[in-house]
Amino acid sequence: MKRSAILGSAAAALAVLSAPAEAQFRSALDESKATANETAASQQRIDQLDDQTARLLNDYRANLKQLEAARRYNASLNRNVEAQERQKTRLRDDIENVEGLQRAMQPLMEDMVTRFGELVNADLPFEIVDRSQRATRLEGVLSNPEMSAAQRYRLIVEAYQIELEKGRTIGSKECTIANGEGELVGECLQIGRIALIFKNADDSVLRIWDTAQGDWTNLNRSYLQDVKYAIRMANEQTAPNVFFAPVKPPVQAQ
Repeated sequence: MKRSAILGSAAAALAVLSAPAEAQFRSALDESKATANETAASQQRIDQLDDQTARLLNDYRANLKQLEAARRYNASLNRNVEAQERQKTRLRDDIENVEGLQRAMQPLMEDMVTRFGELVNADLPFEIVDRSQRATRLEGVLSNPEMSAAQRYRLIVEAYQIELEKGRTIGSKECTIANGEGELVGECLQIGRIALIFKNADDSVLRIWDTAQGDWTNLNRSYLQDVKYAIRMANEQTAPNVFFAPVKPPVQAQ
């Protein structure tokens, strides 16, 4: 065979062989491009998933904080509810005891009103009209069905407080006392519950109330200047100061 024929045959063979190789190369190139595109798309999806995961994580952490705040708030509410339940229990107990307390208060208030009247009658006879009327009003309070036990008790305590204040102050006012078959007009000096002294306008009569005798008796005239000074003090005509007052010695209680 001639050399030229052989070369031609080889070239033809190579041409035949190169056509499938080029096709395979193109196919591999296309597959590589597709893989690259798919990889890029996958990376994009991964990035999106990362962003979504970060958002979800932030939301989760925020929800955890809200949950913790809600738990603490609920715990606070539970403590308040428990305190209110304890208070309700105490109120129920108090309500159940109200009837018993009222039964116990009624005889106590009756005794207080009785003792108040006895105090006024046994005490120095100063402001006797007002104090006697107050004692009478208290007796009416006990029989008033429109008043609650609390209202009655408050009025009784107020009356006692007024009497208590009378024993802490001095007072002076014009008065009239019995003198045998007649009367004497002058000024009465009340020194707390220590003494009740009468003095007429010209200082010729000076007397003191004797609780034991239930009558006025003559007072030693050595007290006259102190009595006059105390009257000026009671009428706010001079500054408060020390003065002497007749005081009976204590006696042993029977």
